[in-house]
Amino acid sequence: MDKIISLCKRRGFIYPGSEIYGGLANTWDYGPLGAQLKKNIKDLWWKTFVEHRLDMVGIDAAILMNPTTWEASGHVASFSDPLMDCKSCKSRERADKLVEKWAHENNSADRPRHWAGEKTPARDLLDFITEKNIKCPLCGKCNWTEPKSFNLMFKTKQGVIEEEGKDIYLRPETAQGIFVNFKNVLETTRKKLPFGIAQIGKAFRNEITPGNFTFRTREFEQMEIEYFFDPDQSPWQEVFEQWKKDSMGFIADVLGINKQALRFRDHEKDELSHYSKGTTDIEYKFPFGWGELCAAGAYRTDYDLKQHEKYSGQKLTYLDPFTNKIFTPHVMEPSFGADRVALAVLLDAYHEEQLEKDETRIVMKFKPQLAPNTIAVLPLVNKLNEQAEKLSLDLIKNYRLEYDTSGSIGKRYRRQDEIGTPFCLTFDYDSLDDNAVTVRQRDSMAQERINISALTTYIDSKLYN
Repeated sequence: MDKIISLCKRRGFIYPGSEIYGGLANTWDYGPLGAQLKKNIKDLWWKTFVEHRLDMVGIDAAILMNPTTWEASGHVASFSDPLMDCKSCKSRERADKLVEKWAHENNSADRPRHWAGEKTPARDLLDFITEKNIKCPLCGKCNWTEPKSFNLMFKTKQGVIEEEGKDIYLRPETAQGIFVNFKNVLETTRKKLPFGIAQIGKAFRNEITPGNFTFRTREFEQMEIEYFFDPDQSPWQEVFEQWKKDSMGFIADVLGINKQALRFRDHEKDELSHYSKGTTDIEYKFPFGWGELCAAGAYRTDYDLKQHEKYSGQKLTYLDPFTNKIFTPHVMEPSFGADRVALAVLLDAYHEEQLEKDETRIVMKFKPQLAPNTIAVLPLVNKLNEQAEKLSLDLIKNYRLEYDTSGSIGKRYRRQDEIGTPFCLTFDYDSLDDNAVTVRQRDSMAQERINISALTTYIDSKLYN
């Protein structure tokens, strides 16, 4: 993980948040390359699940919502984590994450009695942590209070005068923005079941984080779908299995993440969310152990729509135009973390290769459609900058491009390898005569001479083959 963190800072993928002021714990800023990489992931997700399907629409709901929303959803009453304090140094840690970290570091399958992640009974967590002598990561002592539940929502005030303002929350998930707009979407799109509503947006959770880079942060981005269906017409198990397949297809096939580093994990009954009848995650093997990339499918039944109907007084039912049956649709939820997916893409792409003369080449082998830059144009010498820049301006209309004139051609190749650029185009003196450039491929380092007039056809064939 340290190598990825270093590369991300050095090459402009991800920076520590507010760094000039000493930073802010577990906040990260995406640099030029990281912002483009994450945008590419989100764009591919949107194309895959919204634009290329007949049964999907998208929305962009507000971050701030009427606070009754969170009472209806259950977040005010039950959205919490088990936090415990070190009596020696007063640091505060998530009890369940201390257990998981200990198990990973010791390659152990041992868990507390009644283990259910963050839902494990407090006494069982404390007994296990004490028995295994799991120490405070700050002071190294095992001297803990019993875990207590802390609500994870960020609270703020709405109004000009703080003392008179109304309590509202930064949304802890994007899903509720979809549920409260179900009626609007149904009326304006005239969609028939089954259909889904997708959204990409920020969410916020005031949780203690384990510091695994961007894996768990207080501010993060979700890519979520709420898929509405009639369980009498579409058995939930079939819908569930299809979304598991589609979700894995996106992670493994569209993004190109190594399937050997992916697995499904079914939630045990005692760790299911209060609304869920079944949930399966897709996990990636991170350097710190297996971690959730997405909920491939979470069967939320009709809980959410019924809750919002109850609290709002608005009908959130569906009239089947073929049978005239009126009912509350059930929901299947695939939910992806954009930041976690981006981290997995970065880790999966990182390769070190031994070359001649004991040289090590660091190369980010992104799938070409994901790479922040598709091509780099490299004039061999500064005297050729004018012609090379003209070529760049022509190509940038169709491709994400970097124009690089600094350093020897070998150093520029290595720099482009480190940021994952699939194709380097070298404009040399021969280009003035033969109207061609040398195209160097990132993964194989093979070079071909391609006429400038054929570049678009050549690059497209490599990108979409």
